[in-house]
Amino acid sequence: MLPYHSLEEAVAALGRNLTFAETLWFNYSATKSDYFLFCHNILFLFLIFTFVPLPFAFLELKRLSFFCGYKIQPKVRLSLNEMLKCYKDVMRMFFCVVGPLQLVSYPAVKMVGIRTGLPLPSVWEILAQLLVYFLVEDYTNYWIHRFLHNKWGYEKIHRVHHEYAAPIAFSAPYAHWAEVLILGIPSFLGPAIAPGHMITFWLWIALRQIEAIDTHSGYDIPWSLTKYIPFYGGAEHHDYHHYVGRQSHSNFASVFTYCDYIYGTDKGYRYQRKILQKLKEESKNGAEQSGGSLKAQNYKSD
Repeated sequence: MLPYHSLEEAVAALGRNLTFAETLWFNYSATKSDYFLFCHNILFLFLIFTFVPLPFAFLELKRLSFFCGYKIQPKVRLSLNEMLKCYKDVMRMFFCVVGPLQLVSYPAVKMVGIRTGLPLPSVWEILAQLLVYFLVEDYTNYWIHRFLHNKWGYEKIHRVHHEYAAPIAFSAPYAHWAEVLILGIPSFLGPAIAPGHMITFWLWIALRQIEAIDTHSGYDIPWSLTKYIPFYGGAEHHDYHHYVGRQSHSNFASVFTYCDYIYGTDKGYRYQRKILQKLKEESKNGAEQSGGSLKAQNYKSD
């Protein structure tokens, strides 16, 4: 809750006029407790898990010819009932684990110094902190993910997430309850190292889940804005990890590709891409040669 009873008090405390964004924040948060503001994450996660996957679900069900070429595993198609089952399982985990975890984790958020007051952070401060959060989460998640692929970790915990060998957008948060708890550590580590404003924390939680849905979408859309993010893995990178399944020793990173490259855990993926590229080139050359032969035959017949 803000320590000001009016805009005039806030202006006097800051020694300047409030920006438009700060005025909006004051009007919204002045009478609300910090705990209530923190719990907005529960609503944001519910909306993200429910609505962000819908465009990919539409593509999966409608099978529009224009997008079929962007489907990474085109032979695997899920029905509406299968998608609804996945969503129900995700919501069951959300209400039984994710939501309660958010409710009880506020003391940790308060302890590390995530603030709700004024002034609001600048855009550059928010972007810098989000970059730190993504890098920290990606690195720590990489090693936890590798651990979950050992015999015990996979059979007891991680195999649940790999039930979808061809992932769909709704399956991004689909996991064993223990995995949900374990992977909460990397997500919180960045904000603990570089604590910022509650708005930055909201953005971090939202963007991380949207990114996870994107990488589990099953579609590699060539004009996606994520193609312009350096070292971003994307759906194709993570889809290979699901495709190989338990035997996978490739593509453990959650967001970027640099950890897999540095530690040599993308060799299988890079080899497969090289083979596929070679097959495409051979197929293209074969088609061109066939076309050339056909033209020559037609010319002779004339």
